[in-house]
Amino acid sequence: MATPVKVTDETFEALVVDSNQLVLVDFWAEWCPPCKMIAPVLEELAQELDGKLVIGKLDTDENQDTAMTFGVMGLPTLLLFKGGKPVDRIVGYQPKPQLMARLQAHLA
Repeated sequence: MATPVKVTDETFEALVVDSNQLVLVDFWAEWCPPCKMIAPVLEELAQELDGKLVIGKLDTDENQDTAMTFGVMGLPTLLLFKGGKPVDRIVGYQPKPQLMARLQAHLA
């Protein structure tokens, strides 16, 4: 059963940039209520899209360098990486159907 993977400044390149799968990185923080709202949605997507998509979670309080590199200003910010490059950015809470619709375009 797939679950979101913890991503840090140190592991970002290996887990995201060098991945041959689509990777959705959730930039979040413990103090962020919308981040807590989207967490169970991402858990479900990690299971449903296992083998097609990897979901990573990067705590911005502990990993500020990566967040700054990608210009993350609001939380949660979801960045979708394909071939090591960001191809989509979603800022703020999104219900599962809207999130799935955004991902489907890249999964096809």
